[in-house]
Amino acid sequence: MSNPDEQKQHSYQDWLSWDGGWELINGKAYNMSPAPTALHQYVVGELYFALRTHLENKSCHVFVAPFDVFFSEDDSASSMPDHVTQPDLSVVCSKNQIFKNGCHGAPTMIIEVLSPSTALKDFNEKFNLYQKYGVQEYWIVDPGNRTVHVYALQDGVYQVRDLYSEQDSVRSNVFKDFQLPLGKLFDLQI
Repeated sequence: MSNPDEQKQHSYQDWLSWDGGWELINGKAYNMSPAPTALHQYVVGELYFALRTHLENKSCHVFVAPFDVFFSEDDSASSMPDHVTQPDLSVVCSKNQIFKNGCHGAPTMIIEVLSPSTALKDFNEKFNLYQKYGVQEYWIVDPGNRTVHVYALQDGVYQVRDLYSEQDSVRSNVFKDFQLPLGKLFDLQI
């Protein structure tokens, strides 16, 4: 086991040999440490609870990081992935995508909760990756600004771009009857 050189290009085979939590996007290694803040974890927990409750009798499953999501050019579970991410939350609505080691292919919905160290990656590399591989809905939750960006795929491009602030209720485009008041989401006082 080793740590990657973050300046070099890497493969999935390299990723398998790394110590700790790493993501692999476009051949670049991204370290998943340090641990998230208490507010980050609180927001992830609130989102998980709300989604899990809403999807309880549906055929979708909600997973919390660390949970690997593998993206491949040919989109088969037996091929070597080209990219590996660990979204804060993944909603997978196809049991065929769920394996012991994670999700193979695009989840229906991905939610990333921003940290200062991940904001650029979440808005750029992950945004482009999730759009390219067909994640139907991508939320970027910003606890610092108390906002949620919701992107929905149309014709292969994130064309729906909604911004919700703390006085709003965020709504899903994929799960039409799911909404969550943001005041509750951001109410942890530290």
